[in-house]
Amino acid sequence: MDELAATMTAFARTLRAAGVGADHERTQNLLKALAHLDVTDPGEVYWAGRLTLCATPDDLPRYDRCFAAYFGGLRAASARTATVSVTRHLAADGGDGEAGDDDGTAAPTTASRIEVLRHRDVARLTEAEREEVHRMLAMLRAGRARRRSRRFESSHRGVLDRRRTIREALRKGDVARLRHRRHTTRPRRVVLFVDVSGSMAPYAETLLRFAHALVTSEPRATRVYSVGTRLTPITAELRHRDPGTALNEVSKAIPDWSGGTRLGEELREFLTRSSARGEIAVIASDGWERGDPGLLGAQMARLSRQAYRIIWVNPHKGYADYQPLTGGMRAALPYLDDLVAGHSLAAYEQLSERLAHA
Repeated sequence: MDELAATMTAFARTLRAAGVGADHERTQNLLKALAHLDVTDPGEVYWAGRLTLCATPDDLPRYDRCFAAYFGGLRAASARTATVSVTRHLAADGGDGEAGDDDGTAAPTTASRIEVLRHRDVARLTEAEREEVHRMLAMLRAGRARRRSRRFESSHRGVLDRRRTIREALRKGDVARLRHRRHTTRPRRVVLFVDVSGSMAPYAETLLRFAHALVTSEPRATRVYSVGTRLTPITAELRHRDPGTALNEVSKAIPDWSGGTRLGEELREFLTRSSARGEIAVIASDGWERGDPGLLGAQMARLSRQAYRIIWVNPHKGYADYQPLTGGMRAALPYLDDLVAGHSLAAYEQLSERLAHA
């Protein structure tokens, strides 16, 4: 039952990330229902979750997609003898709403199709394939590296906690035990700049979907700005749990879609108003700078003195023959810690891993 509770709680978190109203009370109702059902029957698990976790009719297609992805494509029409797998797979239904065949032949085909989509350039996908990639991005749990904070917590090891030791000695009349403390840890903050200029138009929406996954994973440790002809903060808009709603709010907030890029001026504005001290700065752009490259280089130097790490995400880096020849890339390159690709789902997964282990 403990393993079942952990599995279904994680599944409910996946549903919430996809916009389904699977709150704590609904999750508890699901566990109560499963206590009276055969949890090795995927059909019973499917219907129990659908009846308890979905709040509105709009949740039903999202629930189907998440169930298929989380449990490896098994649906109510799956074989009665199959068992629910605890391992999470990146497999989803083919978009027509049909479940996998009882003989198990559909699941490997779907899994291989998803694996191909993971490595394809999002600018060359069809609309249906791009939506599939965006659904998988919505389920991405972006990790975050930890840093030591100034706060302390009790510990069996660490530095001597003199105050607690003395207080306990005064209360008991003698020193019975030495108390220790250690620093707590917090997720390292990330500031993300997303280029929404015309040259980045094929990748802008997918980058914003990735930004949404970052914000929903660590709301208090993530800031997001759009950059083009002006600097626009969009963190508040991305805090909506539903990705579609968040992207609609972002589209209303950004006034300079598909314009030029003056990244040097916008970094200067950001560094004048705010600071990136101790943060991981992620710049998602192709480096086509319309402004002065010298100004961009100077601001990148300022940013490098503040940020813990600077990661530049360039969609064209995913091609084997790519060379950073644009003026913006040449100006920024000396100050980068990492230059990574940003053209596919696999590239975003690798970027998430990089942020988790920075």
